[in-house]
Amino acid sequence: MIPLSEIREQLDEIDSQIVRLYEKRMELCAEVGLTKIASGKKVYDKEREMQKLATLSQMASNEFNQRGITELYEQLMAMSRKLQYQILTEHGVIGKTAFIGIDSLDKKGARLVFQGVEGAYSQAALHSYFGEECDSFHVQTFRDAMETLEDGLADYAVLPIENSSAGAVSQVYDLLVEFENHIVGEIVLPIRHMLAGLPGTKIEEIECVYSHPQGLMQSARFLDEHRNWQQISVANTAIAAQKVLKEQKKTQAAVCSEYAAKIHHLEILKEGINDNSNNSTRFIIVSNQKVYLKQAGKISICFEIPHESGSLYHILSHFIYNNLNMTKIESRPIEGRTWEYRFFVDFEGNLNDAAVKNAIRGIREEARNLKILGNY
Repeated sequence: MIPLSEIREQLDEIDSQIVRLYEKRMELCAEVGLTKIASGKKVYDKEREMQKLATLSQMASNEFNQRGITELYEQLMAMSRKLQYQILTEHGVIGKTAFIGIDSLDKKGARLVFQGVEGAYSQAALHSYFGEECDSFHVQTFRDAMETLEDGLADYAVLPIENSSAGAVSQVYDLLVEFENHIVGEIVLPIRHMLAGLPGTKIEEIECVYSHPQGLMQSARFLDEHRNWQQISVANTAIAAQKVLKEQKKTQAAVCSEYAAKIHHLEILKEGINDNSNNSTRFIIVSNQKVYLKQAGKISICFEIPHESGSLYHILSHFIYNNLNMTKIESRPIEGRTWEYRFFVDFEGNLNDAAVKNAIRGIREEARNLKILGNY
């Protein structure tokens, strides 16, 4: 049996040879990148890579090594592509995003739309971002808001995209793909549910509570203390407040925001009844213009990938290689394609950054249907 120390010496020698050969290989890959600039060829040639992997794996002596060689060369080829994308970026062959950088959003005189009714959390977010004196109106659905924006009847829409307790608002993600509207800003609004009723109402008088299903769920601990109350779901918390005002019954109450209670002239009977005091919702500001703030530091994209082993890993490696911090990833089923998904990714950066350009170029070549949803 060979002593362990001797085995390690031999491994060290082999590893030093591998490093030298790797660097020689990358030098040649750089030459390939320069050649592709001159010829206008794409960096990613999937058919060529598949042929090469098949040839190399057959050189191995057993099935275990065949799998290892395939995995090793998948990584080598991925590194080669990333180097070539970097060379293209350094030579100004970066492609265009069609987004225009601006110094600030044109808020003065802007027409704003939100989903829901007066007093909705979306309206509160809108006022927090644009100010109390803004020109706004509401529509019934998220789709209505996106259509209104696309038709030019509004300059900006304010839409919820995720809640810290309930998760992503999947319908809004889908609409961002469907419509040519883009994210230009965001605001995080703390969600603090109140129990609100008609002025003079006492908690002992309440028999029925209205709210959005999430509002009821997020206040379950408090509501469980009053199991004799009937809980009725409505479209949103503002409609719950509106209903209590309209029906003028002291036996009814709403789980809603302080803002909704104020708008609908209700009295707050109990503050902060939601279970999680750190609950918040992230709202996005959406425009029908392809613009981004020059000082923006966050980018949202979506893409589809082949339904193949390792495909997501290879796409996400573009963030790692370009030292970009990915802050969120969501997946949504692709309609009409069973078990295939569209991925939504948020990461830190600006569309004018070289690393961002490099990553986006690589993802665009290797993924399907890349869409930049916004830089904000």
